[in-house]
Amino acid sequence: MEFMGDDYLIGSEAGRRIFEAIRDLPVVDPHNHADVKEIAENRNYSDVWQLFAATDHYVWEMLRKCAVPEEYITGDRSPREKFLRMAEVFPRLVGNPVYEWVHLDLRRSLGIDTILGPATGAAVWEEANAALARPENRPLQLLCGKLNVEVMCSTDDPADDLQWHEKVNAAAGRMLVRPTWRPDKAMNITAPGWNAYIDRLGERFGMRIRTYEELLEVLRQSHDYFAAHGAVSSDHGVEVPPGICASADKAAAVFRHARDGEALSAEAAECFRGRFLLEVAGLDAEKEWVFQYHAGAVRDVRDTLFQTLGPDSGGDVCNPWQNALPGMCRLLNRFDGRLKVVLYCLDPVFQPMLASLARAFGDKVRLGSAWWLCDTPVGMRRQLEAIGAVDVFSCFAGMVSDSRKLLSYGSRFEMFRRVLADVLGSLADRGQAPLALLEETAREMAYDGPKKFFGL
Repeated sequence: MEFMGDDYLIGSEAGRRIFEAIRDLPVVDPHNHADVKEIAENRNYSDVWQLFAATDHYVWEMLRKCAVPEEYITGDRSPREKFLRMAEVFPRLVGNPVYEWVHLDLRRSLGIDTILGPATGAAVWEEANAALARPENRPLQLLCGKLNVEVMCSTDDPADDLQWHEKVNAAAGRMLVRPTWRPDKAMNITAPGWNAYIDRLGERFGMRIRTYEELLEVLRQSHDYFAAHGAVSSDHGVEVPPGICASADKAAAVFRHARDGEALSAEAAECFRGRFLLEVAGLDAEKEWVFQYHAGAVRDVRDTLFQTLGPDSGGDVCNPWQNALPGMCRLLNRFDGRLKVVLYCLDPVFQPMLASLARAFGDKVRLGSAWWLCDTPVGMRRQLEAIGAVDVFSCFAGMVSDSRKLLSYGSRFEMFRRVLADVLGSLADRGQAPLALLEETAREMAYDGPKKFFGL
């Protein structure tokens, strides 16, 4: 089979037919980490490293695995030196999805079919940079052109003023980028800098936050502000969903102690987080937003990396021994039938549990796409098979890029649609379902369903 050819990831005629039915559908991406300022400024990318790897943790971790020195990853080497060092080791990444994503980006977005390696790195650098200098390859033109993005939802702090969203959408002439309300910094009461963040959040809305009640008032104002700017969902990242939940009075007492700079016990912090999630879920339920629940990430496990580069630099892992079920059930039962929820998990061992949980709680609770360490051809296939066996395919919440890299709206969505087509095509091959119905189901999963569920 040809590398990245027409049959890439697809093993049957039925799968090819299904893919043809969905390959050109517009991209609807309900969760990503787009740099909205970058899109609004709409400048040509300076070089291919900036676009392909400067913000991509997947690439960083693969280069570290191949013993590339940090100075060629996040250090002060020039972008050209970094790209050429990546090219030197790139053949070693074969079999990892990073190898496929980068080649998809080169081929589909920039029209470069050269296989990246030590002998081709310099030529690819020159050709890619020449392509990026063209007007049609500026961020906004890429999104509205060859990437075919209809709508995308960035991830934003409640203190953000969303000015860049306004500029992007004005330039696009439509609601291209919607904000997503992510209040993790207010919830993570034991994090360093939490008090300073609460001060900043209050200043954003002209208040001094001294009490728990004042925090809730500011969060409501922020939630309303996001809604007025097109938000339709919130997003919440937790390692383990809180298994205990405080009363409002208890949460207020914990909040007061934290504002006074006192150390909190693990139980007190968990009580606060549990209550916090119920409070913000209530705001979502009032507006019929989608509550996105990302659970399971154990962050920054590599001490030297965290100490030298800080958070969000790689070194995040999954843990199959976490017990996410009690905390999830508490929230789902509290808002049963009143809140739209999307469940994501980092470890594939949890996919059957989430599929059965989504099934038990009906049509308002849906499985999100295979997340982070699972958003590979292997991980997506396993998740889709779990959905089909336990839950309902057509109730899937849809693919998300979860990416900081703009070209991911092309490469990651193509990879997903090909895997989806192959999984559904195998059902037709085995006589389990009629092909025409599977084509309709693929469209529902790839476009119509998530667009309707999120209200996009």
